[in-house]
Amino acid sequence: MITGKNYIGSQLKGNGDKTYRTFNPQLNIENLWEFTEATHEEIEEAVTLADQAFKIYKNCSGQEKASFLNAIADEILAIGDPLLEMYCTESGLPRGRAEGERGRTIFQLRSFADMLTVGSWVEATLDTAIPERQPLPKEDLRKMLVPIGPIVVFGSSNFPFAFSTAGGDTASALAAGCPVIVKSHSMHIGTGEMVASAVIKAAKKTNMPEGVFSNLIGSGVVLGASLVKHPLVKAVGFTGSIKGGRALFNLASQRPEPIPVFAEMGSINPVVILPNALENESQKWASTYAGSITLGTGQFCTNPGLLLAIKGENLNNFATQLAEEVEKITPSCMLHPSIKADYDVGKETIKSQKGVDTVVEYKGEIAANYASQTILTVDGKTFLENPTLSHEVFGPFSILVQCDDEVQLVSIISQLDGQLTGTIISEDSEIGNYINVIDSLQNRVGRLIFNGVPTGVEVCPSMIHGGPYPASSDSRFTAVGIHAVKRWVRPFSFQNWPDKLLPLELQNENPLGISRLVNTIQTSLPIL
Repeated sequence: MITGKNYIGSQLKGNGDKTYRTFNPQLNIENLWEFTEATHEEIEEAVTLADQAFKIYKNCSGQEKASFLNAIADEILAIGDPLLEMYCTESGLPRGRAEGERGRTIFQLRSFADMLTVGSWVEATLDTAIPERQPLPKEDLRKMLVPIGPIVVFGSSNFPFAFSTAGGDTASALAAGCPVIVKSHSMHIGTGEMVASAVIKAAKKTNMPEGVFSNLIGSGVVLGASLVKHPLVKAVGFTGSIKGGRALFNLASQRPEPIPVFAEMGSINPVVILPNALENESQKWASTYAGSITLGTGQFCTNPGLLLAIKGENLNNFATQLAEEVEKITPSCMLHPSIKADYDVGKETIKSQKGVDTVVEYKGEIAANYASQTILTVDGKTFLENPTLSHEVFGPFSILVQCDDEVQLVSIISQLDGQLTGTIISEDSEIGNYINVIDSLQNRVGRLIFNGVPTGVEVCPSMIHGGPYPASSDSRFTAVGIHAVKRWVRPFSFQNWPDKLLPLELQNENPLGISRLVNTIQTSLPIL
């Protein structure tokens, strides 16, 4: 089922002379398949096809696009076990994780299909004319969201399904009416090709225009830069490192026509544990957070990399209990030798900082590409004085900061970069006494959690997966849930336009029966 070629629309092409192989981190060997990097000509063809497809695809009805997204979900499921096996081979992740992530990807696609079927997502707003108004007549104005054009999506390393080829960025862009060009992640190109084949089959079955989707292979620097700088590309979706996301952002902003880069980059997801919770339930939270820190070998953007609490005997007990719980957990495989190497470097860099002590580090024998989970600790003053200590270490790692008091705790939170999540562990009777902590944390994050863990991102309309920079490049948007579609659209107004020439969403009769804001009243009724 693997060709090693690029999907340029529905055509498989591999005319380049540079090739890649993916890696099996569990077996610590290269995989057999060989993949060919897209040439400059193939990149140009894919983008040109996407631009041509946009002229047709932007006018497809919500129902037509919904059928396309549902067909993608069906075709992914139809691949069956070979897709799951490829996922595990290229990522080192277990079968259960592959099945769960595939399920999430299918749910994302069908959620956007449901959104399109309902149709009200376009935020249709109508203000009808009042020609007799004095001193000046009021014009007829009608507004809705419209797609912006071809989108480039960069697949992520840690979610080969959910944040990659047919993941949330791709699904939301296609829902918006935008063709997509995927830059397949180099760690799971085979998985990407198999998913891409499902998208292409779905496009053919639902009569989508040629070029509505392409899947390209190549190095992040060369291929990525070529796509971002191409004048026909209108926006970028990225999940990865701060360095990578910022590089794309800079390229996009330097174009003659700057374009948005919606990048989800880095986060250490601070967790504040208040005193009463430490006193009464420290064992519970030690067990819970040992599991959260090591879940998926810590390879989640929502991994709790920073624990904050006020000094005292209860905190000392918690640290001991956390160490005991972490030592019980068997290490697991990381996604790639390069990610394991980066983890080791990041961990050792922070361990070597002045004033940092080790709470626990797994010392047993581990296989190649497996990570030794580690918890470090430092006092609040040292943390405030050393910015290195707040850097993300991607893997099963966290640092416990022992604060002198609430004032220092608030100072630390206020100094943090933007984060995806913030968590407060507290008893119900206690949290009301820490309003300054809550306010400070809310100002630094996109999602605030009470008595839970940040790992786990529910796919639903109320989810915000984003946050102040550098958690994401634009904190006004989410990368998860149906509102992710808003990244790929712009508001557009028609003034005094003939009713029959308006989009169906804005016509007087409201033939789609969608909910609209008509003269400041939300209604699905027609305009008489």
